[in-house]
Amino acid sequence: MFKNEIETSIKISATANKIWQELTNFNEYKNWNPSIIDISGELGKNKTLKIVVKIDEKTMIFKPTVLECKENKELRWFGKIFLGGIFDGEHYFLIKENSDGTCTFIQGEKFSGVLIPFFGKTILNTKKGFEAMNEELKRRVEKNI
Repeated sequence: MFKNEIETSIKISATANKIWQELTNFNEYKNWNPSIIDISGELGKNKTLKIVVKIDEKTMIFKPTVLECKENKELRWFGKIFLGGIFDGEHYFLIKENSDGTCTFIQGEKFSGVLIPFFGKTILNTKKGFEAMNEELKRRVEKNI
């Protein structure tokens, strides 16, 4: 089994609650998010979401299961392509409060599966997509303070 992990972070001048509200406002994703262009479904542990992502100018649809949903702290889901073990991903968002009143927003993904060695460019471009999303989230949240 092959594994790979990417992680990005950004400092945001806003409360954890403000970031969480924007992060979980799935109806707005189509208006600002460059990498996750649509999400639908109920937010909650063990619920299934439908997520449309744009990577390498291609659109892909995933139906991951929510693993963790801790308000103002963590959202984590697990998705796979085809059957489990081929190309799986555990995606996570973490919000950590800093002592100066800002928060650090962390977005990452743990990839595993037999096809991981063949997706190097896609994984690199996924990281760029995470960074672009982080910047847009920061811009949106700080603009509305």
